Amino acid sequence: MARRTLPLIHHLLRKPSPPSLGLGFDQTSVRSVTYMPRPGDGAPRAVTLIPGDGIGPLVTGAVQQVMETMHAPVYFESYDVHGDMTRVPQEVIDSIRKNKVCLKGGLATPVGGGVSSLNVQLRKELDLYASLVNCFNLEGLPTRHENVDIVVIRENTEGEYSGLEHEVVPGVVESLKVITKFCSERIAKYAFEYAYLNNRKKVTAVHKANIMKLADGLFLESCREVATKYPGIKYNEIIVDNCCMQLVSKPEQFDVMVTPNLYGNLVANTAAGIAGGTGVMPGGNVGADHAVFEQGASAGNVGNENIVEQKKANPVALLLSSAMMLRHLQFPSFADRLETAVKRVIAEGKYRTKDLGGRSTTQEVVDAVIAVLD
Repeated sequence: MARRTLPLIHHLLRKPSPPSLGLGFDQTSVRSVTYMPRPGDGAPRAVTLIPGDGIGPLVTGAVQQVMETMHAPVYFESYDVHGDMTRVPQEVIDSIRKNKVCLKGGLATPVGGGVSSLNVQLRKELDLYASLVNCFNLEGLPTRHENVDIVVIRENTEGEYSGLEHEVVPGVVESLKVITKFCSERIAKYAFEYAYLNNRKKVTAVHKANIMKLADGLFLESCREVATKYPGIKYNEIIVDNCCMQLVSKPEQFDVMVTPNLYGNLVANTAAGIAGGTGVMPGGNVGADHAVFEQGASAGNVGNENIVEQKKANPVALLLSSAMMLRHLQFPSFADRLETAVKRVIAEGKYRTKDLGGRSTTQEVVDAVIAVLD
């Protein structure tokens, strides 16, 4: 059953955050401009919730606890979906179409066997053409590299994920990579618009056009055309293999990266590992009408049996993704409170899950965040 929570009006009078799907900017308690909501902005919003597989119910449960503590103006409509299903149930699709926003845990994707990924189904069904993952250093979490703040924007609906595979003759399989002008242009436009709205200075297109001259060549051509409309933003290009090498050696050189589908998955997970781990990197998938928020990097988003049994899943990535969701819903003060609380718990270092070098359970991390919020 959906549970409604009523907003606290005084929380809406805090300073708004910049218009962004991303994270990683400094917080300040100085309110230079008062946030003036429009009439009705505080009405609770319905959000479709998919707990998912593995650690999914643990981390989505963490988000629900924190939202309830904040009295955030959202309530969840929860649906039982698992990666071994043949299709996403129609009632779930209908719920997301109605609510426009979804929060989801990881869905396990079977390897081989001809079962299609429900994650890919969701993106195609709802035309969630842009995946955004923000990979940045967190204060108090030591990493090999400093000053990392990368936003990976990935085309989400075509490329190698088109699902067009068949066996030509026994022992020979053909898999088609589809690149279109339409999809390449709109992901490039989204990347440059994101950079413009968030005061980012550079967009880097990742490609393999030296080998796939027509497919990746079309992607690059589209990026170059869009780049001419944003003269204030620097544009450059990098071949994907060199990109991976540069990421692990000098990640601070990158700002916004725009990629075709497969490269973006690899680049986002690599950048997440460099910046602090997949357990702390937020992300979302957005289209013209709908948005689905989840852990930014796909690696580890389902976890393993030991983590589930010990209840030691890291909830940070999904908590930060839910802050992105709150900004998307135009509840910036709630997003600021949540993000600040999570970052403070990480900075203090007392409560951390195993992937961050600690021994805390999911609930202990959640309790620490709630204590800061209170």
